[in-house]
Amino acid sequence: MQLLALFTPTRRALAVVLLAAACAHPAWALVTFDDVKRDFRSSDTAVLDRNGELLQRVRTDATVRRGQWIALADVSPALRTAMVLSEDRRFYEHSGIDWRAVSSAAWGNLWNTRTRGASTITMQLSGLLDEDLRRASGGRSFTQKIGQTVAAAQLERNWRKDQILEAYLNTVPFRGEIVGIDALSRTLFSKAPSGLDAREAAVASALVRAPNAKPALVAQRACEVLRAMEPGQKVDCDAIDMFTSAAVQRRAFDANQGIAPHAARRVLREMRDAAAADPAAPPKGKETSVRTTLRAPLQRFALDSLQRHLRELRDRHVEDGALVVLDNASGEVLAWVGSSGPLSQAAEVDGVTALRQPGSTLKPLLYGQAIAEKRITAASLIEDSSAQISTASGLYIPQNYDRQFKGPVSARTALAASLNVPAVRTLVMVSPESFARSLRAAGLPLRESGDYYGYSLALGSAEVSLLSLANAYRMLANSGRYGTTTMTVRPPASPAGKAKAAAVAPLLDPRAAFIVGDILSDPNARTRTFGLDSILSTRFWTAVKTGTSKDMRDNWAVGWSQRYTVGVWVGNASGASMWDVSGTSGAAPVWAEVMRFLHAREPSRAPTPPAGLVEARVEFGPAADGNAIEAARSEWFLQGTEQPLFALDTGMATDGVAARITAPSDGTIIALDPDIPPLRQRVRFESEGRGVQWRIDGKPFARGNSAQWLPWPGRHVIELVDASGKVVDQRKLEVRGAGVVTKSARR
Repeated sequence: MQLLALFTPTRRALAVVLLAAACAHPAWALVTFDDVKRDFRSSDTAVLDRNGELLQRVRTDATVRRGQWIALADVSPALRTAMVLSEDRRFYEHSGIDWRAVSSAAWGNLWNTRTRGASTITMQLSGLLDEDLRRASGGRSFTQKIGQTVAAAQLERNWRKDQILEAYLNTVPFRGEIVGIDALSRTLFSKAPSGLDAREAAVASALVRAPNAKPALVAQRACEVLRAMEPGQKVDCDAIDMFTSAAVQRRAFDANQGIAPHAARRVLREMRDAAAADPAAPPKGKETSVRTTLRAPLQRFALDSLQRHLRELRDRHVEDGALVVLDNASGEVLAWVGSSGPLSQAAEVDGVTALRQPGSTLKPLLYGQAIAEKRITAASLIEDSSAQISTASGLYIPQNYDRQFKGPVSARTALAASLNVPAVRTLVMVSPESFARSLRAAGLPLRESGDYYGYSLALGSAEVSLLSLANAYRMLANSGRYGTTTMTVRPPASPAGKAKAAAVAPLLDPRAAFIVGDILSDPNARTRTFGLDSILSTRFWTAVKTGTSKDMRDNWAVGWSQRYTVGVWVGNASGASMWDVSGTSGAAPVWAEVMRFLHAREPSRAPTPPAGLVEARVEFGPAADGNAIEAARSEWFLQGTEQPLFALDTGMATDGVAARITAPSDGTIIALDPDIPPLRQRVRFESEGRGVQWRIDGKPFARGNSAQWLPWPGRHVIELVDASGKVVDQRKLEVRGAGVVTKSARR
């Protein structure tokens, strides 16, 4: 009561009211500065890398624009000064209530005189923190004003002045949806709060008094604040008016900023889906940051490398690209570049998850399956020559990239040099449906059955995503064991969990996976297509495969080292064709750069051969020119499949496939073109099996697995005869010629 004696009668009466209100509402004393700071929620979610470095800001609250909590020490002195001068000149003198301002306001109201108002920063903060005290459109009620005053006194008793000012700056509304000094500074001034100068600080403080006022009124108020900040100095109010008009219209604080927009959206979507799938889980607060498995330095380098290379390819009609890096052991995503950003006309499309034709990058998985099923070995000879394969819809005639054929080649050469015809012949042995099942098991999202794609599946006619393809290659790197990928850090597996994972049967025979990796790491095997000095060759151990889809719409490079798998795609999101982009000029240079970055200080050693593999010396029989088909070498075999010699006359070119006609198909009708010289119109016969010969209408015609026939009009029977003279297969065909009357027609 001694304190009340110091007050005037009016103040004593008000103090008694406040004391009674404080006793009636003790809850106002419960909120602490730490509570407010902890409960503060940005309108953005900060997506962080594995070490806490910011990768991306993503707008996740569309109702408000609120930045990060800013410590008072990180707010410019000019802004602190402007805010106090504008809103509460005696902020550091009073205890929450400015009695002098209250008296002035009461006197002004009595005589209808315009005054500054009596609401202190502390009182404003109390109204911001308590929903019951917030100002309505018609103003605060008398009860609210009393409650606001009591709450301010409670805040001053429990908080320091610097805490009050810091909380106020972070929670006060400024303009429109903007709340807090961080959002205001970045939106209107494109800078952090620590960098605001006196003019910007004056505009910011003016917006507190009139958040949605017209720019002219805001500028007038800012000019007054600036005069108070710089007494005796001449203030150019016209310049402030122009500056304010430009600032309040600026929206520089983008909803999405950083170096990993697609990865950020992906991880946030996965988190929402996980929460929706488990409604029984305890509710969690809105997270303002999410830690991912990505590495910020690697993400930054990968983005720069991709964009730099795409700029070099601009004159070849290439504008899009994507890249992903996986950790082989854990499946963690270490880098995710979804697009070329400003270089793209479709920057929002995520190239890591978009479905595209993978071209030859499916071949390693095909050869791995064929080796695991013991249909071929790495040394088996496969004919690289013109092929006409009968299908339900007609003849399928695969071609190599360079439109040339190499003759008989080993499976090692066929895969490393990316020869198309041997891959198709290998798929004939495996069957499209069986291969499609294996691809789906490896996580590749094939939309149709294997029979739908047919033999073109060997050349990548199905659509897959870069992420799923890279993860399938990661399976090869992990000895055939398949695992899912993740962008959130998983808890370390327990010994029991590791043992359980190790007990799961591999998707692909580890021996076959090793052989495929050995082939794709062999620079000598790829020389027929890529030459000796290829961009694919690294100074450390890597296995890599390139691919180009039909009409040069997509170009890929996917490969792995001892620890990492890297996948790169370049092309056009629109599906437009590129111009003169090869397997080594498109995605491969980016792949090589990223691999070198990953292994700048980290070695990569060749994998250890698994049990059940045999390394044996092999030789190859003579080709048509009398020279050995390939040079003798040491080769890896699944135990029991090794042999010392591979030659055409041993039947290894077909590996025991039963003798049959593969082209033409039965019932083929051939129409002779009168505009083409007859001697240039030939039909190619193709077969499988060894020691075979051809007969036409019962007469011997040619020997070997292929022959060219000069057709003549009429109906004909083509027979394939084995070494014993037995007819093993036959086809009926008809040749029609314009203006030619056949014997059958005369009959």
